[in-house]
Amino acid sequence: MRIIIAGAGEVGFHLAKLLSFESQDITLIDTNRESLANADTHLDIRAIRGDATSISVLQDSRVDDTDLVIAVTSSETTNITVCVLAKQLGAKRTIARISNTEFIERKDEVGFTKFGIDELISPESLASTEIELLLNQSAFNDTFEFEEGALTMIGLNLSRTSAFVGKSVKEIGKMYPELKYVPIALQRFGTQYTIIPRGDTIFKDGDQVYFTTIEKGVKEIFKLSGKSHQDIKKVMILGGSKIGYKTAKDLCKSKFKVKLIESIKDKAFEIADDIPGCLVINGDGRNVDLLQEESIEEMDAFIAVTGNSETNIMSCLVAKSKGVKKAIALVENMDYFQLSHSIGIDTLINKKLLAANNIFRYVRKGDVVAMTKLNNMNAELLEFIVSPNSKVSNKRIKDIDFPISAIIGGVVRNGEGIIALGDFEIKSGDRVVVCCLPQSISKVEKLFI
Repeated sequence: MRIIIAGAGEVGFHLAKLLSFESQDITLIDTNRESLANADTHLDIRAIRGDATSISVLQDSRVDDTDLVIAVTSSETTNITVCVLAKQLGAKRTIARISNTEFIERKDEVGFTKFGIDELISPESLASTEIELLLNQSAFNDTFEFEEGALTMIGLNLSRTSAFVGKSVKEIGKMYPELKYVPIALQRFGTQYTIIPRGDTIFKDGDQVYFTTIEKGVKEIFKLSGKSHQDIKKVMILGGSKIGYKTAKDLCKSKFKVKLIESIKDKAFEIADDIPGCLVINGDGRNVDLLQEESIEEMDAFIAVTGNSETNIMSCLVAKSKGVKKAIALVENMDYFQLSHSIGIDTLINKKLLAANNIFRYVRKGDVVAMTKLNNMNAELLEFIVSPNSKVSNKRIKDIDFPISAIIGGVVRNGEGIIALGDFEIKSGDRVVVCCLPQSISKVEKLFI
């Protein structure tokens, strides 16, 4: 697949890195010599220095023979212009990164596809949505919904008290026949290896496990996992960044009680004017005395989304030490993900990863409508729409030549989530959720083409 990425900043570089690992034909365009030199040195890509809104630069990048143009510069206007030009010059698909979330909320009304923009993404909006979902599913450290919750993916750490510990997948199935779930990925405590569980896989204390389940199954997994549902209403947000602002606004609409701490006075007043339901405090959130003055110990959740990863992590650790149930930190460094559970923070989120997940589904073969990479895991979760000519159409799951390092997590048929087992027959139009390790992605894609 030939892909042009405009913008070698954080999101652009990270995307180029992930896509180059998959042997995609990548061209990266940026005006910054330093950013390009870094990408050119470390990645197997073609780097072009120039303005991506220049027609000659786009033509030099062979835009007329390009499958996908991704514009992720820091300028929203530049990204929109790049996509419009690229589409006119022959690019098949275009994706623009934007910061004005109103564009996403009203994209059907405006009709961006008429201008030549196939998809709009906002890393800030994605992060805000992720935070709200994590607060609503508060006992879990990672969640993802397919088809508005018809199927839900949840990730959690198993504790000693969990009914799962010491038992195999098959044994749990026999003990709780009414439980509708599939364990799709597992990582043992202290290791970095991802396992796709099978019937004889035994759950152990400290395992990080991902399940797919239907709406009713979420509460059952709550009980069996040894976790209790934590009702979250009082939330403290550190940082009035775009993510902090959008999260505060969304949570206030959802009737959460929100306090936001912002160190810049003018920005604090601005947020207070824009979000009347939010209590905004002008101060340094790193100051433990300030956090105590603002009754941090009474908060149900603490969300740190300043521009500094270390500040976010340290303030979340302070919050956990004061008894806050849920702590979520925004981090830029991907390496920190390996540390999240061992250092005691519930969830780390990363804008680059969220944006990459959102964009990756356009790179995948087959009709992929949703995709996420599992936090801390070397695995992907993909949602395919089954076409009439697909190799899996009209076949029972047990008759499909499915790779051992992949598993079907569930099927959505006519809007209803189904935990599909061996005898289930897949039909054209079904939406099938598959979890797979990197080595099996290609084979899985071929089954759904």
